[in-house]
Amino acid sequence: MQWIPGLAISEDAATAVMAAVTQLSSGRPYPMLVDMAAASSMSRGARRVFARPSTVARVALLGSSPVDRAMANFFLSINSPAAPTRYFTCPDEAMTWLKDS
Repeated sequence: MQWIPGLAISEDAATAVMAAVTQLSSGRPYPMLVDMAAASSMSRGARRVFARPSTVARVALLGSSPVDRAMANFFLSINSPAAPTRYFTCPDEAMTWLKDS
């Protein structure tokens, strides 16, 4: 998944994304790479949606800036994601972690 540059992620957007993920996965668990470098903010409701149990087996959050890291750390410290979730700055390391599930 990759966000549109400058996007403020709302609860409605998060709900739509997770509905699409569930449909695409046909109910089977899959790992997910989230390129969060473009997102500018995420609402409290969106964080709750992303933390809920779903068909996502693991989540690699990929970022490239101190702001991305701060957003990821905030999400992980405030919410308890149902799926194992880690932050990465290297796409190859993120993919390796996702494949090792």
